[in-house]
Amino acid sequence: MGFLDFDILDLLDILLVTALIYQLYKLVKGTVAIKIFIGLASTYLFWKLVGALQMDVLSEILGQFIGVGILAVIIVFQQEIRKFLLMIGTTNFTNKGDFFKWLSKPQKTISLNIVGIQKAFSSMSKTKTGALIIITRTTELGTYEDTGSKIESKVGAAILGSIFYKNSPLHDGAVIIRKNEIIAASCILPVSDTVNLPTHMGLRHRSAASITEMTDALALIVSEETGRISYFKQGRLKENISIEDLDTYLKRDLKNS
Repeated sequence: MGFLDFDILDLLDILLVTALIYQLYKLVKGTVAIKIFIGLASTYLFWKLVGALQMDVLSEILGQFIGVGILAVIIVFQQEIRKFLLMIGTTNFTNKGDFFKWLSKPQKTISLNIVGIQKAFSSMSKTKTGALIIITRTTELGTYEDTGSKIESKVGAAILGSIFYKNSPLHDGAVIIRKNEIIAASCILPVSDTVNLPTHMGLRHRSAASITEMTDALALIVSEETGRISYFKQGRLKENISIEDLDTYLKRDLKNS
């Protein structure tokens, strides 16, 4: 019965593998890569099963397939691997999902002029003025800030309205806010290839999905077509929210940032 020996290290091993698989699943969930991920995982488990049953020929064949498949995995999942490494490299790794919430430490509240953002979004929603605002939390976005024009001004409804005014040279792109300061405008963000977004959503929404998948930033959007307000956190979309919802979400998500 030696194969049933089980100690604390075995438990730790299982927990770490579970955590790793969970994070990998979250990265590929909702994309075409999820089917490949499931297929590879199934093949690996089957290989282990035939090995345990001492089916030597089939085990050897599957072992060779899996050995060669490592290179294919790197090629197929290069974007997901990049996201995973970025996730590990950010200071908010423990906040990426509910699985790690028990490791998180309470942090100080960030002072943000939420009322000013609400006023700006209320006005832009009525006039169908497209807007994309990124609010940083613990992850620095210096690389993306450098792609835009430096503003370095306090957050306010008037300045946000003037930036996103349709004839403004800065209206295209994203505004990045850190604490209560507009750092830069007209910033260029990466575009997500997620298939979960509704087909009517364009580059603003896909950029918001991408930046919030890779960092712990929050993204606020006003649709130029419909005037509807959207909210992104961790790549997840809340669509057609009200001004009151915006206040609730921001206070909740900035509370421990």
